[in-house]
Amino acid sequence: MIVERTDFVSVPVRDVERATRFYRDTLGLEQVSEGGWPEFQLGENVSLYLIDPTSIGQEFSAPHTAHIALRVPDVADTRQELEAGGVEFDGEILDTGVCHMAFFHDPDGNQLMLHRRYAPRD
Repeated sequence: MIVERTDFVSVPVRDVERATRFYRDTLGLEQVSEGGWPEFQLGENVSLYLIDPTSIGQEFSAPHTAHIALRVPDVADTRQELEAGGVEFDGEILDTGVCHMAFFHDPDGNQLMLHRRYAPRD
């Protein structure tokens, strides 16, 4: 199998309009499509789709619990900016010795993180 790239990540939400406002207005992501499955561009080659599972005959069973890492120029600065907009973070900024991470969630509980690698992998 040859995987060329990841095209998109689907994020389950209960209220598409509320989630769209969060991702577009609070996080400032570029919205590249509207309608039933709003799409937001994440960098050059990955999109994030919002999907209400009930719109395709499924149930909203739970949010994503594995963090979607959003690469930003500076984790501390971006965290301050989002906190000023009402985003609450889970704990302090984590410094792994290779990268900085700050954890938060969207209105439906989907786990997100701000991320910036500052050192090469060993």
